[in-house]
Amino acid sequence: MWHEIPLSKLVVLEYGRSLRKDLRNASGDIPVAGSNGVDGYHSEALVSGPGIVVGRKGSAGKVTWFESDFWPIDTTYYVKPRIPCDLRWVYYLLTYLSLDRLAITTGVPGLNRDDAYRVNIPLPALSEQRRIVEILDEADRLRRQRRETDAKVARILPALFHKTFGDPATNPMGWQRVRITDFCASEDDVKCGPFGTQLAKAEYSQNDGVPLWGIKHVNRQFEDRTDEFLTHDKARELDSYSLVPGDIVMTRKGTIGNCAVYRDTLPKGIMHSDLLRIRVHREIADPDFVCCQFRFSVDVARQLQLISGGAVMPGINVTKLKQIKLLRPPLDRQRAFGNVVRRLRRLSESQVTNRDSLDKTFDVLLHRAFTGELTAGWRQKHKAKLEAELAEQLKAIEAVKSSKAKKRRRKVKLDE
Repeated sequence: MWHEIPLSKLVVLEYGRSLRKDLRNASGDIPVAGSNGVDGYHSEALVSGPGIVVGRKGSAGKVTWFESDFWPIDTTYYVKPRIPCDLRWVYYLLTYLSLDRLAITTGVPGLNRDDAYRVNIPLPALSEQRRIVEILDEADRLRRQRRETDAKVARILPALFHKTFGDPATNPMGWQRVRITDFCASEDDVKCGPFGTQLAKAEYSQNDGVPLWGIKHVNRQFEDRTDEFLTHDKARELDSYSLVPGDIVMTRKGTIGNCAVYRDTLPKGIMHSDLLRIRVHREIADPDFVCCQFRFSVDVARQLQLISGGAVMPGINVTKLKQIKLLRPPLDRQRAFGNVVRRLRRLSESQVTNRDSLDKTFDVLLHRAFTGELTAGWRQKHKAKLEAELAEQLKAIEAVKSSKAKKRRRKVKLDE
């Protein structure tokens, strides 16, 4: 029952306009639209909202919705409909099309709009577009609420840390400053991952064995599961590089100084060579308190910056890490804070499951929306009305064809 047309008959992808950062009025409230979303603010708009921006360079093919007026820069396209349609439906359609798959990946990834124009799309009647939007908007609202909750939880910890312990840079509560090894049972509890020669790629096991963890897992606070494993024999050989719940794991290359506590829901694992492990003594320090000091203290960040620079390949080694000094409040105060962190972590773990479930549900609904399954029953109930709308829609499509033909004939005459 739906028409099928090339994208070029539905929308025009207009080029954005350059707006250098030094020419922007940053105190304005008009979002500057880049390929990856909001790229700052300005006092003037180029396009009236609501509107859609598609990444042209960089995050090519990424689709962003703007509720208000905006200024799309020259690394983007903004969308102008050619025929009557629901603009929010167009946003979901472009999201469904995954235009990033058309991006040219040589050099800076780029999306050629002519490639996008050739993609054939399903075109339901306007009333059905609006019905699809109602359903997808509700599903998307639930996803946004979940992300907003996640963001609030992420903001709680640094605020709570500074309220409980003060700013480590000024140390207003006069806590003792100690070396990092003073939190450990021995100097050997601060350890670097195995040398590359100790752990060859050929020794990895697929989907079974002892988990092997790397930089990306620390950066994600061990929310993601690893897909790399070692045989139990190899893991025993590398036991001195093991990770157990409560260990503080830090990146020593790449995202230098990022750290996370190895979760108590994870089995014993092994760390990659690009990581450092700090195993604090539980009768001396709380691991979550120590980890948060690394994450939220400007003073500690400054110390990490000093010890990680000055080399061809910036990084941290064990000797340098042991130079770091941290605040040591009373253990009971550390533990009280650590208990809050662990409760929030358990909440976060349940949210990850919930978030993944919502994302999967939305993806299923999005697929069903553009294959016709989502509104099949509704479409049948409103068949007569929709047939009339589709007839009007066809006239609009033919008008676009006629307009394009006239432009081509005019261009030929000019060329002659």
